[in-house]
Amino acid sequence: MSSLHTKTIPASDMPDRPAFNWLDDTGEDADLTVMTRDVTKIYQMGEEKIHALGGVNIKIATGEYISIMGPSGSGKTTLFNVIGGLTKPTSGNVFIDEIDVAQLDANELAWLRCRKIGYIFQSYNIVKVLTALENVTLPMLFAGVPPDEAQDRAVYILGRVGLGDRVLHTPKELSGGQQQRVAIARAFANKPSIILADEPTANLDLKTGEEIIELMREMNQEEGVTVVCSTHDHKMLNISDRIAWMQDGLLKKIAKRDEVDIEISQLAEK
Repeated sequence: MSSLHTKTIPASDMPDRPAFNWLDDTGEDADLTVMTRDVTKIYQMGEEKIHALGGVNIKIATGEYISIMGPSGSGKTTLFNVIGGLTKPTSGNVFIDEIDVAQLDANELAWLRCRKIGYIFQSYNIVKVLTALENVTLPMLFAGVPPDEAQDRAVYILGRVGLGDRVLHTPKELSGGQQQRVAIARAFANKPSIILADEPTANLDLKTGEEIIELMREMNQEEGVTVVCSTHDHKMLNISDRIAWMQDGLLKKIAKRDEVDIEISQLAEK
């Protein structure tokens, strides 16, 4: 049995976090970055319909770090893609900073993804023929940032993620952990409202994964950006403000981190 199903994470091990105004289950007013309303996603596979999301409602506050967990096929990746504007829901609404993503056309979505959302993928997805500096500068140029300003910010943020001496290196000259740091720097380049991280430590060794987790926590706190992370990595939970559990296309449970003092396998059962 994998450690994901046996590891117990005591709330006492949770690192210190700044005070946070939590949303309760009734969704009282708060400063929200993300809100979904009755979101469904149905895929047509021949004559069969696959219900990937069955009506998901979630509110994510500005500056919050939330981890979405669940087994393969649970719907967490689909929810991740819907929130990020990478796929449209079959029905329902998805709001990013009060903009209904589901109603945008292709050009409007491109604008939103460039300026409001930063993406971090497990496969890094950085451009292999560009240097670290060029990879981080590129999204700012797309957003209309003047070249000198874009380069200055890229140099700064690469230094912030520990790559100040690697700015002119291409991906083939960087380790996996260093490439993921480039991806993190790129995600934060345009000062987005939300960072979407899809299994950001999946392809990294234990030590490097822990370094990336700590870096993401620091960037979340210092930049004040909302982070939504799809993960199987139980270590990611200790830096989360809340933990959501997906199963069968539904949001089965969502808990504050200081309420979680159980085995991860029980999270979907309580």
